[in-house]
Amino acid sequence: MSASGQSASPGGAEGPVRPARTAAVIPAAGRGVRLGPGAPKALRPLSGTPMLVHAVRAMARSRSVVLVVVVAPPDGADEVRRLLDAYPLTGTTEVVVVPGGETRQESVRRGLAAVPEDITTVLVHDAARPLVPVDTVDAVVTAVREGAPAVVPALPLADTVKQVEPRTGERAGEPEPVVGTPERALLRAVQTPQGFDRATLVAAHEKIALEGEGATDDAGMVERLGVEVVVVPGHEEAFKVTRPLDLVLAEAVLARRRATDGF
Repeated sequence: MSASGQSASPGGAEGPVRPARTAAVIPAAGRGVRLGPGAPKALRPLSGTPMLVHAVRAMARSRSVVLVVVVAPPDGADEVRRLLDAYPLTGTTEVVVVPGGETRQESVRRGLAAVPEDITTVLVHDAARPLVPVDTVDAVVTAVREGAPAVVPALPLADTVKQVEPRTGERAGEPEPVVGTPERALLRAVQTPQGFDRATLVAAHEKIALEGEGATDDAGMVERLGVEVVVVPGHEEAFKVTRPLDLVLAEAVLARRRATDGF
């Protein structure tokens, strides 16, 4: 790198530095059975707007994100495209929709394949975390651009955690014996978006084989490569909307934002 901020070409000539560009992949192909019957979880309304739209907007609020790739249910790409067209973004962030696979891991892989090669940083974000603040998104992007190959936002645990021996089969539902109490100070509750150097994430999806239902955590795949994953502070509003009570909390957060921020 020259003193003028220009990168030197192999022949010695200097040219402009290629700008760092970020894309976000949002896997939204799941059914969300814990929220009960009805539309897929990502399409459930939150203050009258589908959760997926909130999640896309959350990524687009970061000035670093130039592209959002939404991974739709395998047979629902057209429906999701029409839905997003009904809620257009106000900025310049591009949104594309691709059909997903049978597992989250396959869906992320398909979303990643739709990211142009000039994108240097890739975020993977849960559609079910529609309220993540832009400061959290920016913190993840900054950490990747400063050299971390994989970054996750996370919070300290408020509750003591017990390791148990699960009861399965005919014994399912019986009391489960405690076999250990991990030290809470060493544990973190991981959120999204998880951020990656593009090459690192591509390598993880190429080398980590699909097993069973596939990986549900891309940072975990990177860990299996032996690559370091680092944590940045998460945010309490980046919680995952999984159960009906979470919807109540999400509505309350949006109501507070409208009252205090004009959000």
